[in-house]
Amino acid sequence: MKIENAANYRDEVIGLLATENLPVADLPLNLNNFLVALQNNEVIGVAGLEVYGTGALLRSLAVHAAHRGQGIADQLLQNISALGSLKGINELYLLTETAPAYFEKKGFVNITRAEVPAGVQQSSEFSHVCPQSAIVMKKII
Repeated sequence: MKIENAANYRDEVIGLLATENLPVADLPLNLNNFLVALQNNEVIGVAGLEVYGTGALLRSLAVHAAHRGQGIADQLLQNISALGSLKGINELYLLTETAPAYFEKKGFVNITRAEVPAGVQQSSEFSHVCPQSAIVMKKII
């Protein structure tokens, strides 16, 4: 398995996210801030950042069901955090309905929507894609 930039894998990323019932309509045209996990040249995982100053929205962390339990999400999360650090990001934010326990194990803490910087709140994920019931989490990197 290898991890690389997702820019050349847009269709495959959309396919994986759709399979996992994650939003695709608001994906940026350019996936330069996204990474994919590849096995035999097949996209088996994805993670992305939307950058807002020194904060970023972690979005679209997903691993194909057939490849779960192998640490792929952990590797994607580590690599996307490192990419964020290189871009001057020091805070990651996310919304989740299904995986708060996973993210807590990775150092994220629950916060309120009001604690999220205004730029991140303007993202489509916060403003209209994810429901108000989604859990908001933050991690300092």
